[in-house]
Amino acid sequence: MIYFIKRICIMIFTLFLVSVISFSVFQIIPGDPALSKLGIEASQEQIDLLRVKLMLDKPLSTQYIHWAGNILKGDLGESIRFSRPIEELIGERIFVTLSLGVYAILIAVVIGIPIGILNAKYNDTKFGAFLSIFSHIGLAIPEFWLGIIFLIVFGIIFKLFSLKYIPFSEDPISYIRIITLPAFALAISRISVVARHMKNIILEEQEKDYVRTAYSKGLSSNKIYVYHILQNALIPTITIIGMLTAGVLGGAIVVEQVFNLPGIGTLLINGVTTRDIPLVQAIITYIALVVVIINFLIDILYRIVDPRISI
Repeated sequence: MIYFIKRICIMIFTLFLVSVISFSVFQIIPGDPALSKLGIEASQEQIDLLRVKLMLDKPLSTQYIHWAGNILKGDLGESIRFSRPIEELIGERIFVTLSLGVYAILIAVVIGIPIGILNAKYNDTKFGAFLSIFSHIGLAIPEFWLGIIFLIVFGIIFKLFSLKYIPFSEDPISYIRIITLPAFALAISRISVVARHMKNIILEEQEKDYVRTAYSKGLSSNKIYVYHILQNALIPTITIIGMLTAGVLGGAIVVEQVFNLPGIGTLLINGVTTRDIPLVQAIITYIALVVVIINFLIDILYRIVDPRISI
């Protein structure tokens, strides 16, 4: 119980820090949100009225308390650019970002774990060296560059994947085909991360006493891997999935721009370029909430799988 209480307190404190930072940073950026909404032809009286409506004439502390209070009530405010409730804008786009992120994580785990296992098993061979090189290359390639290459090669030249966005509600199969390329562009570096972690964990497990004992009993190498090493090595992969979550959501912002997907990342970029401060603050807080909750659930799952963890 103490473990759960600690994790909840850490989660709440993290969200508080994120909200303070996201609110404060955008207050010091040059520019007037009221002027951005009304345009340069607006009169000073119109600008002043809008500033009062947006509470931009109040001290920062008052603005934050009002904003944070509304957030706790579930009111994310209204977008300056779109003149619509922010929760509606996020609700329309969150499925694209989450489905893209989940797809990318699944690809990373399904491909990365076997590569890591093979890399550890054949560590001192040419095949193992090849897998290690592949992992290093995957980490070095920027997501946006890989996305552009995928877009040109598989979308434009070979036309294996459609580039025209179709909502999931209209055609689920076409939607999955559309997000496959961006998901792989997002997953490549994560595959390398999972593979390297898996390799290091297995190599560490191989040196432990229980493995030597299993060999001394005459068990085959394959049985030792499957029934002993992998069972212990798969537990830390739960933590790796948590590490991937924040990176995938951050990378989705760039990848969505490359493939012109109507997700949260595209909405965030639009908010930044138009200085739609309420929209940007709400999206950052929302993403932080998703990441923190996922990490909290993974911490709880890790605790359930391995009760020895106390912190």
